[in-house]
Amino acid sequence: MTETGTDWRVLDGVATAWFAAPSLTAGAALAGRIGQLTGTAAVDLRASGVRVRLDAPRHAAAVSAAARDAGLAADPAALQQLSVVVESADPAAVRRFWQPVLGYAPGPDGAGLTDPLRRDPALRIRASDQPRPLRHRVHLDVVRPAAVVERVRPGAPSGPYGVRHGDPDGNEVDLVPGGALGEDPATADWQAVFSAMACYRVGSPAQQRDLAAAVAALAGDAGFPLLVDLRPGLVVVDSGKDQWEADAHGLALDFTALAADVQAAARDLGAVADPELPRFAQLFLDAADVAAVRAFWAAALGYTPDRRAGATDIHDPRRLDPVLVFQQLDAAETDRRRQRNRIHAELAVPADHARARLAAAVAAGGRPLAEQAGRVRIADPEGNELVLVSGA
Repeated sequence: MTETGTDWRVLDGVATAWFAAPSLTAGAALAGRIGQLTGTAAVDLRASGVRVRLDAPRHAAAVSAAARDAGLAADPAALQQLSVVVESADPAAVRRFWQPVLGYAPGPDGAGLTDPLRRDPALRIRASDQPRPLRHRVHLDVVRPAAVVERVRPGAPSGPYGVRHGDPDGNEVDLVPGGALGEDPATADWQAVFSAMACYRVGSPAQQRDLAAAVAALAGDAGFPLLVDLRPGLVVVDSGKDQWEADAHGLALDFTALAADVQAAARDLGAVADPELPRFAQLFLDAADVAAVRAFWAAALGYTPDRRAGATDIHDPRRLDPVLVFQQLDAAETDRRRQRNRIHAELAVPADHARARLAAAVAAGGRPLAEQAGRVRIADPEGNELVLVSGA
């Protein structure tokens, strides 16, 4: 796609760019300009920059020009997209299980599922006839509002926390009910779904622009790096996993005060909260040697360890891709450890950065298994798999 220019790369078939920015306010200004150029872009505002994904690559040159006018430079090395792959003996049955649990829509290929909000990772479902009867070492956590969980729950839950469900092939999800951020009506628009999140419906690009600018200004004044994702007709305001809690963010502030200010600004602008939209999804890996497996994934994904003592989480420093969490597995479960998982991750990166990412993964204990046409399958120190996919 030469028309997208040097700022852009094609990841998972979508023209994508990252423009470094000094603040949320600077990013919101660029987002407002993008809204004038196209009403279909997915724009993710972060304290360090803006990710833009375009349905229509013809707008790429104009978006790049707007970024340059704002003094913002593109950084293709920052681009990546993580997705989840499920191998199944009965893909249709597995898809029927996961679609309501995740609240996803059928993917463009008809086989997988995608997040309609383009925030959480795509779920690709591929046929496999390999028998794998033991519990797998990778599962998903999905957190949604309690009323939604009650409606979509696929049968009676199990597990130590009473939230575990399995699809027809035994792939597991912890479907966790979220709750209100607090009892104060001033934060009634917010849901605690591991992240604190509010999703606002907006009626025009101008209303979206004004809300994004207001949220960015409030976050800047508070010194808190809110995540602000703009979609057609929608503004999602997100704390990031656990970041609304003082021990996680480590800042001298009460997050609920910021949440109340955001809610007041949104309502003043006429935006309407949608209480069913908040959703959080993360990957959970069981490991006999948590430190070694965690080190591999941090290097392979370019992730950052959680700042809290005792937390095993690693996260995308821009909080664009899902969190990974690691849990101790009994080393005596040798058969389970040898069994290949049905679930693995795929990471799409620009082709000109794929070799460097592969080298980082191998240096951190990864083992290349197979390579073909822009795809390299790598095993972590305990055999969990990552497929590195080269974009354009």
